[in-house]
Amino acid sequence: FNLTSLTPAMFILAGIPGMEKLHIWISIPFCSMYLASLLGNGIILFVIRTEHSLHQPMYLFLSMLAIADVVLSTTTVPKMLALFWFSAGEISFGACLTQMFFLHFTFSAESVLLLAMAFDRFVAICNPLRYAAVLTPSAVVKTGLVALLRSFCIIFPCVFLLKRLPFCGHNVIPHTYCEHMGIARLACADISINVLYGLIVPFAAIVVDVVLIAVSYILILPVLVRLPSKTARHKAFNTCGSHLCVILLFYIPAFFTVLTHRFGQEIPHHIHILLA
Repeated sequence: FNLTSLTPAMFILAGIPGMEKLHIWISIPFCSMYLASLLGNGIILFVIRTEHSLHQPMYLFLSMLAIADVVLSTTTVPKMLALFWFSAGEISFGACLTQMFFLHFTFSAESVLLLAMAFDRFVAICNPLRYAAVLTPSAVVKTGLVALLRSFCIIFPCVFLLKRLPFCGHNVIPHTYCEHMGIARLACADISINVLYGLIVPFAAIVVDVVLIAVSYILILPVLVRLPSKTARHKAFNTCGSHLCVILLFYIPAFFTVLTHRFGQEIPHHIHILLA
């Protein structure tokens, strides 16, 4: 029996079940944040590109992070706004898989970039004399390529894990965008491999990034405290503080979403979706 005949032509994104009447109001902060993200990251990229004094590893990593932010938000927000404004929840199976891939792929790549920025701060503060030798332009480019390659190797199997599944008529995704487990749960087959892969492999990769970032800051903090110059100490604290804020804003909601998605069945579904 040809299981490919059970691949749906179309999925329906339901938005936020139970809050359909509030979709227009909910869209306002999301649209505002998306436009602010495009403007802010666009300005960052423009300034770094035009100001030659900023062609340094830290700012090159920052420009990569800005690109990843734009791609990550553009993957989901425009379709979500179309759903909220025009009830345009239809999305083809291929487009749904594409959105799912770029969503998880970009998230993983951004995690590697945050780790690279932590390493950049570690070398700059703990071993400044070797900074120029370690973080060369070639090393920065290679780091960007590693981020792309690792993310691709982790996320691409999810596409095949979904394409092998048969779908027997259930095509409504109770979410604002397509994500791996949201699609897998519509299949009329055993999805234990999808659950296992979706939880262990990407989660383990992100946990490794978080642990390495934590180790780098554990090594950085004693050096920061012992810096003789108050100006240098203040500058280093500012740089590390902003990086730590981004890390917390990036990882805490992500871990909470992943864990509650698997283990927090008692949490209302609209809370899952809003946080995601």
